[in-house]
This record gives sequence, C-alpha cells and structure tokens, in this order.
Amino acid sequence: MEEIDVVVIGAGQAGLSSAYFLRRFGFEPVVLDAADGPGGAWRHRSPTLTMDKVHGIFDLPGVHREPDVDGSRPAAEVVPGYYADYEDRAGLRVLRPVRVSAVLPGERLTVVSGAGEWAARAVVNATGTWTRPYWPYYPGARDFRGRQLHYASYRGPAEFAGRRVVVVGGGHSAAHVLSELAGVAASTLWVTRGLPDFRDGEFGEQARREAVALVEERVRAGLPPRSVVSVTGLGHTPVVRDALAKGVLERVPMFERITAYGVAWADGRHHDADVIMWATGFRSALDHLAPLRLREPGGGIKVNGTRAVREPRLQLVGYGPSASTIGANRAGRAAATEVRRLLLRAPETRPVLTGGSAGTPAA
Repeated sequence: MEEIDVVVIGAGQAGLSSAYFLRRFGFEPVVLDAADGPGGAWRHRSPTLTMDKVHGIFDLPGVHREPDVDGSRPAAEVVPGYYADYEDRAGLRVLRPVRVSAVLPGERLTVVSGAGEWAARAVVNATGTWTRPYWPYYPGARDFRGRQLHYASYRGPAEFAGRRVVVVGGGHSAAHVLSELAGVAASTLWVTRGLPDFRDGEFGEQARREAVALVEERVRAGLPPRSVVSVTGLGHTPVVRDALAKGVLERVPMFERITAYGVAWADGRHHDADVIMWATGFRSALDHLAPLRLREPGGGIKVNGTRAVREPRLQLVGYGPSASTIGANRAGRAAATEVRRLLLRAPETRPVLTGGSAGTPAA
C-alpha cells in the first residue's frame, strides 16, 4: 500500500483540473483513471458529434492551447488528444486503466483497486456520470419488440435508416439525435415529461454561475442533484439550431406505457415505433464510495462547496454543479483549495512547495 497525500479518482475535465491545482499548491497527487486512454467521457461519444457541435472542451486550466481544430472532426478523436497533451504538459501522474472498487474509512482513506491500494490523507472523487446512464421505467418496457438503447450507446444515424424512432428526453442529447435522424429515419417523435425550455441569447459567465448555484442548492441540502441542463434550458447551440431548422423539435407529452409495437398514452392514442432512444441523462457513479456512508435521508450526498459534509477528507467534483463543462474547472480549484486547507491543519503537514514544472502556488 502506497501512502500519499492526495488521490484523484477520474481523469475527465474535473479530475484533471483538480490535479492541476493540487500541483500548483505543492502536492503531487496520483490520478487513477478507469479508462484505457485519456479523454474521459469524450472518448465514448458518437463519432457524429463533431467539434462544431460542442463547446468548452479546451478550457482546462493553466496550459494554453488554441482551439484551431477542424470543426468536422469528431470530438471523440480531438478531445482525447487534447487531454493526453494536457496530462503531459501539466506534469500529471495518471495511472490507467485503474478501476477503483472502494474507498474505505480509517486513519487515512484507503483507495482500493485491482491495481493496488493507496492510503490517502485526502481524496478527490471525479468519476462523473457517463458510466451510469439513466433508464426510467415505464410499464410494458419488457414487451417492446423493437430496439431500446440509451444515448450513451448512440453511434450515429446510419443504423436507424428507415426506422420509426421515438426519442425521449428534453436536453441537448435528444436534440443531437433528432437533428441527425432527420431525413434518415422513416420518422421521429420527440417525447418529454415537461415543456422544453428554449433559451435565447448568449450563455455568458454570469448565466453559468447562476445555473451552477441553482444545482448547488440541492447538494447543500443533501438531495440528489439535478443536471445542470435542467436549469440552463436548451440554448440555441449549433445542434439545437440545426434541429429547429429541420422541424424535428416538435415535442409531445410523455407516454403512459410501452406496448409491443410502440408507445401509448392514457387517452388511447398509440404511436408505432421500431426504436426507443432514451436520451434521459446519467446518474453519478459513486458506488465505490458506499463504505463511507455518505447518503442523507433525502437520497443525495450533502456537499459544502466540494467537501463531503460527512467525510471532510473527501472532495466531490463532477458531482451536481460541476457535472458539466460549466462548473468543472471552478470545482477543481475549489477542491484543491479545500485539500490544501485540510492538510495544512493536519499533524502530518509538510511545507507547501513552490515553483516546479506545475507553476507557482496560486494566491
């Protein structure tokens, strides 16, 4: 077992941001990543999600890079390359593939994996959500004779040519699928629980902060976090504009049940379908934290900033308000600041280093 000051679990945007700021503050974290290569969740995105459809992915802190990338290139290719370069230039120690099975309480937090164990004075958890796609239950789902899949498995429109597709979900993932299936699928039907919340104007820094604050209210109360997009609404991104132009963002209310050949509503209406695409979001991947007993009666984990209230040695990033490109970098800095404050108070404290390849400590 290796004794270490800080372990970061996960090497997506939030994890790399946390590790960068920890180095700036003089610590040398080890970053454990379950994937077999850099890129976080981006490496698993559909090859049809091109660079001209995404934003905010070149915003990792401290290492400048000009986003001079061909917009037609898949994000699943570009972003892993960017992350790999960032890990190298920022001097981060990333071990992969290392899947963490448990974090155990004790004098130190013991991080357990198939590749070894680490006894850490602090842990930053940045495991995100991509590995836990959310499939809501509706009566009759097992009887459906067509195909059901989650957006996490979507790899482009070609395989749905000539099919009748029901797309469930009110976010940008649903808009992405609908925009690409237009003119390829025999038909599409967009189904959402609530009315879509289209937002005009630029989504600037102030709007981002307000969106993050709304999600943060829930995690401070120990409630399961809502997605950031649930409070930002559907902005007029390139994907949304494309879907609107093609006329496929005509929403109908949520169906009541699934039948063998489609979906049905309480008033007797039925829609025939070959495919049901669940663009219904993700849940936080936190099973490995179960031994710490962090859950509140409301079902969530109470978090103050990034610090888990029930276990102050644990920082949660990529959770709640930082589970998107909007809040990940700010959460990384906040988590590193909390770790520095914790470890400088602890008996084992050693001086915070200055200088080095990761830069000088921030104020």
